[in-house]
Amino acid sequence: MNRILKYYLDTLIHTGDFTVIDAEGTSRNWGDGTGKPLVVRFNTKAAERAVALNPSLRFGEAYMNGGTDVVEGTMYDVLALIFQNAGNTVTSRPWMRAIEKLRRGARRIVQYNTPRRARSNVQHHYDLSGQLYDLFLDEDRQYSCAYFERPDATLEEAQLAKKRHVAAKLKFDRDDLRVLDIGCGWGGMGLYLARNLSADVVGVTLSDEQLAIAEARARDAGLADRAEFRLQDYRKTEGPFDRIVSVGMFEHVGVGFYDEFFARCSKVLKDDGVMLLHTIGRYDPPGNTNAFIAKYIFPGGYIPALSEVMAASERHGLIVTDVEVLRIHYAETLKHWRERFLAHREEAKALYDERFCRMWEFYLAASESAFRWQNLVVFQLQFTKSLDTLPITRGYMSAEEDRLRRVDAPAVAPANVSDIREREAAE
Repeated sequence: MNRILKYYLDTLIHTGDFTVIDAEGTSRNWGDGTGKPLVVRFNTKAAERAVALNPSLRFGEAYMNGGTDVVEGTMYDVLALIFQNAGNTVTSRPWMRAIEKLRRGARRIVQYNTPRRARSNVQHHYDLSGQLYDLFLDEDRQYSCAYFERPDATLEEAQLAKKRHVAAKLKFDRDDLRVLDIGCGWGGMGLYLARNLSADVVGVTLSDEQLAIAEARARDAGLADRAEFRLQDYRKTEGPFDRIVSVGMFEHVGVGFYDEFFARCSKVLKDDGVMLLHTIGRYDPPGNTNAFIAKYIFPGGYIPALSEVMAASERHGLIVTDVEVLRIHYAETLKHWRERFLAHREEAKALYDERFCRMWEFYLAASESAFRWQNLVVFQLQFTKSLDTLPITRGYMSAEEDRLRRVDAPAVAPANVSDIREREAAE
């Protein structure tokens, strides 16, 4: 076995039952023998060397390209064991810290998300086959952290609860409020606000696939007069707006563009307006995006520390009026996605190939593990431009969620994505 890899595993794995078969067929075991036995096999010496030197990138690559196989257990089991043993010290070895330091020094270049580059990055991920997302997302195709009000909530229930939770924090105190939805996805959040809060919504996205679906859903739901969707960069939006909502988009802005983002939000938000930003974040100091995720899944993406978000928002006349940290909710969301994807793996393989399936499996497993055992959470940050815009206690949020829960119970949702897909296929 590669000596560096052996040294790394010797110092990393202390609990569990972890066996590695090297490229020559020799088996070695690490851990204290507890838990499910897990076995990983390296198929080439090149894969061993690569993983030894840069595991945060090369382990996922080796699995994706067939350089490694999990022969007992699952990739999620393996990553869970590694993350539980490592905590936040996966990159504690000197050469790994050096790699991460270089990556951090280059992050403003990697995340230089000009309008053209931002659109290219979005298309890389969100303009994949729409049928892929049907395999693992809920019917409303919410591709962000759900909100689990109960441990046994279904994914559909938790995603609906997320929309309620966000809407309540926006405080719709009258009809016909004009809302900007930055990064509107396939339209689910905007359509919820248009239907249940009588809002006039403008949703912007950089994905052709998302735009087509969102527009079709608005027409099918009879909400096209209230929900307008555009292929538009957030930097090009013009106000004014009474409310701004952004769910799962800020991760794509890039650390060098935070000032531009908040400057635009401040410019288009009315003086008595409210903004709600829902974003993945890290609870420790600024760092790097996981190397595998940055290269293969979300190019140009970055998960911010709270300090980075606050510093930028403070410079542009926005007052933070509420902060909530959602812990474990995204891990549970990703568990649902991972299990659904694996249940439909053969269908995904028919759309793409085995390499893609391995890449996607690793992405979902690594992300879930990071939210369970590393430094990732979700921030929900509420902003205003005046101290007296909102009530000075939080009771209005709970009251509105209770009201919306009653509204949601009998409501007929806008046409879901699967219905639209079936209709398009028939045509």
